[in-house]
Amino acid sequence: MNIEYLSQKPTTRLVAWLIAENLALRQQLFSYQARSPRPRLACLGRLFWVVLARFWSGWRYCLLIAKPDTIIRWHRMGFRLFWRHKSKASKGGRPRVDPKIRVPARRMATENPLWGAPRIHGELLKLGFDISERTVSRLMPSRPRNRSGQSWKTFLKNHLSSTCAMDFFTVPTINFRILYVLIILSHDRRRVVHFNITEHPTAAWTLQQVREAFPWDTAPRFLLRDRDGIYENIFSRGVKNMGIKELLSPPRSPWCNGYAERVIGTIRRECLNHHIILNEKHLHRVLKEYLGYYHQDRTHLGLDKDTPQGRKAEKVSQSGKVISLPRCGGLHHRYTWRQAA
Repeated sequence: MNIEYLSQKPTTRLVAWLIAENLALRQQLFSYQARSPRPRLACLGRLFWVVLARFWSGWRYCLLIAKPDTIIRWHRMGFRLFWRHKSKASKGGRPRVDPKIRVPARRMATENPLWGAPRIHGELLKLGFDISERTVSRLMPSRPRNRSGQSWKTFLKNHLSSTCAMDFFTVPTINFRILYVLIILSHDRRRVVHFNITEHPTAAWTLQQVREAFPWDTAPRFLLRDRDGIYENIFSRGVKNMGIKELLSPPRSPWCNGYAERVIGTIRRECLNHHIILNEKHLHRVLKEYLGYYHQDRTHLGLDKDTPQGRKAEKVSQSGKVISLPRCGGLHHRYTWRQAA
């Protein structure tokens, strides 16, 4: 502030300005006298500057030890602390989460380390709890840890009910044999309509799996697949005779078959990565058990937290207790109400 400008003001205002400036400089000098290589303001010093900034407009011109933005940030922090204390003192404020919700949510997070907040939120919705996903994410315990093809997405969205996808993925066994798993996925409800396992996939074998997946007049209108060499002319002719039109994804573009790739990733993350496969029979049993859980119990983000086969939401029981039903050998669980005896 220019001293000539101050001299034009009334004497009382000039005196008040000089007193405030003297206090500000003395307070900073006191901080510099502390035995520290980098002077820091104590809590009382911060409070002093917050109050001074509220009643004196020229505080910025005398501030040397901190930035003006720092003082403003301290003021906002103080306001938050004040409002938090006021909210706790009053009877109002944010309502506490009911223990009937908090306990099952944390139990699900503990028993299912592969589940995130969206999966747990979907499970709670099926139990009849009215709770937001954000609240569930706050209840969870802490855990250590430019796509193209827009036209394909639009196309698939408009043809979900008449489109299926198929793809292979490999699974190594305990003695390093490679097994090939074929899945055929229906886009409308993300259902795996058919799967089978072989050690030597051929075009004739693959065509036979499509026929078993869609008997009689149940064949879809479109079948989306990649350009793997397994699909030979015999496969294309057989599919065409069934009245199915093939949709080939571009070369080296797995994202164009996103639904099939996503379900394969889900099977690996939630099932196969936690097993050591012994042989083909063992793999078939493991996949059959997991797909039963996948269709009946597992809530799906793409289905508004519903399951592929549909799962009705239960009503909250005031006298019952939430129990867990192990699935896939205890790797996953389903939760339901048990009525009191």
